[in-house]
Amino acid sequence: MLVAGFPADAFGTNCYVVATAPGEQCVVVDPGIGVLDRLDALLAEHRLHPAAVLLTHGHLDHTFSVAPVCGARGITAYVHPADRELLADPAKGLSMDLTALFGGRLPYTEPEDVAELTDGATLTLAGLEITVDHAPGHTGGSVLFRLPGAGSQWEAEQLCLSGDVLFAGSIGRTDLPGGSHSAMLTSLRDKVLPLADDTVVLPGHGPATTIGRERAANPYLLEVLDRDGAQPAPTTGL
Repeated sequence: MLVAGFPADAFGTNCYVVATAPGEQCVVVDPGIGVLDRLDALLAEHRLHPAAVLLTHGHLDHTFSVAPVCGARGITAYVHPADRELLADPAKGLSMDLTALFGGRLPYTEPEDVAELTDGATLTLAGLEITVDHAPGHTGGSVLFRLPGAGSQWEAEQLCLSGDVLFAGSIGRTDLPGGSHSAMLTSLRDKVLPLADDTVVLPGHGPATTIGRERAANPYLLEVLDRDGAQPAPTTGL
């Protein structure tokens, strides 16, 4: 199994490719801002052929390059229906200051072929079996992607591409349009905490971690386990 990735030029958003082996088809996860050249180089290095793009949610820093990645290869982009409108108008997911940062009008194109993700569904793509968990809170359509990790560099039983639901030591912000702190805590309780401790988490920003490590030290998971705990400020990102 091959899992590789790199942080995008803007916002440090992690873009991943996942395949059964070098030289095979792959899925691309969260192609953000300024990733095209590095993604092409990574695909060429491992002789990979993208079969689909998976989006953990609809924020621009995770979706900016989805149209050119899909359009150049005639492949489908997958997103949860609650975030579907963000592919057509990403400004709907931004605060006023972030919209101003991008200059009001965003140089963005919607992908031609979009499929909607369903909670609990298993996708069979590029020889991989990928389970979808709807985990709203950062956005209404945030999801986790889970797949077997045997043969990966971590030799873990399970991998979890967590997007901006869970980071090492933190979570995604919940103050943007479509965000909800209470929904995030529910997602952490119902979708994250039940995962096995040795599940390797590949987040949308920052380094990989494990559920066991986060269960022991992540203040948000501790808040769910002990609702009387203090509420720290979430990691700031898009």
